[in-house]
Amino acid sequence: MNYKFNSSVASLQPSAIREILKMTSKPGIISFSAGNPSADAFPSSEIADIASDILRSDPIAALQYSITEGYPPLIEYLKEYMKGKNALSEDDSVVVTSGAQQVMALASKALCDSGDTVVCEDPSFIGSLNSFRAHGGRLRGVDMQPDGMNMETLEDILKSDKRVKFIYTIPNFQNPTGITMSYEKRRRIYELACKYDVIILEDNPYGDIRFEGEDIPPIKSLDTEGRVIYAGSFSKVVSPGMRVGFGVANKELMAKMVVCKQVEDVHTNILSQMIIHRYVTEYDFAGHLSRIREIYRHKAGLMMELADKYLCPDITYNKVQGGLFIWATLPDDVDMTDFCLKLVKNSVAVVPGNAFSVEDNAPSQSFRMNYSTESDENITKGMEIIGETFKACRKL
Repeated sequence: MNYKFNSSVASLQPSAIREILKMTSKPGIISFSAGNPSADAFPSSEIADIASDILRSDPIAALQYSITEGYPPLIEYLKEYMKGKNALSEDDSVVVTSGAQQVMALASKALCDSGDTVVCEDPSFIGSLNSFRAHGGRLRGVDMQPDGMNMETLEDILKSDKRVKFIYTIPNFQNPTGITMSYEKRRRIYELACKYDVIILEDNPYGDIRFEGEDIPPIKSLDTEGRVIYAGSFSKVVSPGMRVGFGVANKELMAKMVVCKQVEDVHTNILSQMIIHRYVTEYDFAGHLSRIREIYRHKAGLMMELADKYLCPDITYNKVQGGLFIWATLPDDVDMTDFCLKLVKNSVAVVPGNAFSVEDNAPSQSFRMNYSTESDENITKGMEIIGETFKACRKL
C-alpha cells in the first residue's frame, strides 16, 4: 500500500543515534555513542525498597489514574527546587512530564503553527529538533561559540524572520558540544527575546551534574515577563527509564501545555513520580548527586587525558566541566562519515556530527563521544583505537 504520511512527519528520518545504538548490541563494541548515565550512578537498591513499600502500603494511588499536572507532593518539591534557583515566580506553574523531551513536544504543540520558525543552536539535540519538525516548526540554526550561541547571528534571524515562535537552547553542557552558555549571553538572549517578543525554551537536563566550576543561574531566573519555558529532568541524575521530567512556565502558557498533555498521554507514570518524590525527599539525594558528579569527573577526566595523548593536536575537542559528552573535530583532510564507519568496523561507536545538524545534509567534521557508559578499561582501549583509526585514515 502507498501510505500518505502527514507532511510534518513525512521527512523525518530515524535518529542516527538510535541507528548506531543497534550496532552497539554486537559483542565487543565499545560504545561512546549513547547518552546513557553510568550504570554505577543508579540508586537501584533504594528505588527497589521505595517501589516495594509503595506497592504494599499505597497500591491504589500508584496503580490508578492521576491528575495531568503531576503527583502533588512532587510538584511541591519541584516548586521549592526552582525557588532555590530564583527561577519560579507567582505567575508560574509546574507540570511533571514523561521525560524532559515531552516539554519540547508540548511547547511545540501549544505554540507552533505549521511554518512557524524555531531558532536552535546548531548543532543541537536531535530528539528536540525532530520534535519541532514534527509539529510543523521550520528550523533556523545559530552557530555555537565557546561561550554559547552566536548572539549576532541570533539577532539577525530575529530581526528578519517575523515568524519566530521560540528560541531553543541547552545552556549547560550542551548536547552535543558540551558548551556552557556564559551568564553574559544568558542575559543577552533574554534581552533579545524581550526586544523581538519571542519565547525561550531552556532545556537543562545536565545542569545538576556539573563537576567543575561554578553554577551559572538559569535563564529562567531572569524571566520577568513570563517568556521562558524551563525543562528539567531526573533522567540523568536518578533514572532515564522512569521517564520523569518537568516543565516550568507562565500559568497561562502552561494551561495550554497541560491540555496538550492530556491528549498525548493523560499523565506521567504515577508510580515513577511517587518513587522519585520519595527518593529526593527521604533519602540522601544531595549525597547521591555528589557521588555521581565524582563518577563523571573521573570518567570525563580520563577521556580528556587520553584525547590529549592519542588525538591531539590533529583532532581537537571541547574540554567540559559537566554533562556526558565530548565534541571532537577532525581536520579537513579526513572525511568524518568514512572515519566513523571505520571506527565501527574497529569496534568503537561514536555519533557523526551531522546527526545533530539543523539543516539536513549539512557537512560536519565533528563527532560526539560519551564518557559515562563505558568502563575505564574500555575508555582507554577505545580512545587508543580512535587514534589508530585516524592515523590509518591519514595514510589513505
